[in-house]
Amino acid sequence: MKNFLAVFIGNEASYKASGWAALNEAERKERERAGIEAWNAWVNAHRDAIVEMGTPLGKTLRVSSRGVENARNELTAYTVVKAESHEAAARLFEGHPHFSIFPGDSIEVMECLAIPQ
Repeated sequence: MKNFLAVFIGNEASYKASGWAALNEAERKERERAGIEAWNAWVNAHRDAIVEMGTPLGKTLRVSSRGVENARNELTAYTVVKAESHEAAARLFEGHPHFSIFPGDSIEVMECLAIPQ
């Protein structure tokens, strides 16, 4: 089994396309409740494959040779899973609530490679 990092992507286009901003407070709360319920169901269905649940991600600071500065990206959360192959890891996220209920755009899945010795 290999480990795979899944990063959840959200952008302005997916947010607008979801209609999230047009929801009133009660509709948004109901959609959030349904989304969290679906996310928990996804976690329970894939519990054996989850290495690290991860967490939502906050604001970004970029560090470079120029120092520390504010930055913006489309990363919204991460999870680490284990699977037999890259394809199998990616398939774990098909239909995920991140983009089927919440206004997320996609989930990018990449293998966690060993550090060369």
